[in-house]
Amino acid sequence: MNDSLTLASIMIVALIILLPLLFHLTKYLGVSSDSVRKNETVEGGIRSIHKDSFDTFNVKFFIVGIIFLIFDVEVLFMFPWALNLRDFGFFALGEMFVFLGLLIGGLIYVYKSGVLKWA
Repeated sequence: MNDSLTLASIMIVALIILLPLLFHLTKYLGVSSDSVRKNETVEGGIRSIHKDSFDTFNVKFFIVGIIFLIFDVEVLFMFPWALNLRDFGFFALGEMFVFLGLLIGGLIYVYKSGVLKWA
């Protein structure tokens, strides 16, 4: 058998044995405290109070999340562009200025429409 294959199989077997053992050891040796406050459900900084499922929820949380995703995806386009700018030339530079102009225009529209105001 190959040496690296032997080493890999030993490591896999060791992980299969050690991981459950370590989980059980931490369960029995670790400090545990059960309290009402610790077991509360908290999602996104908002304490979950058990109410009717048809209660209204502030939609601005979702809108800000969607806006964040839209402006975060622009980074996915900008990194490869920045890495290959020398190969693309001046035409790609102009295209990126148009792309950023559209994004800045969208940000101005979002700001002027009052979506980012919480009051």
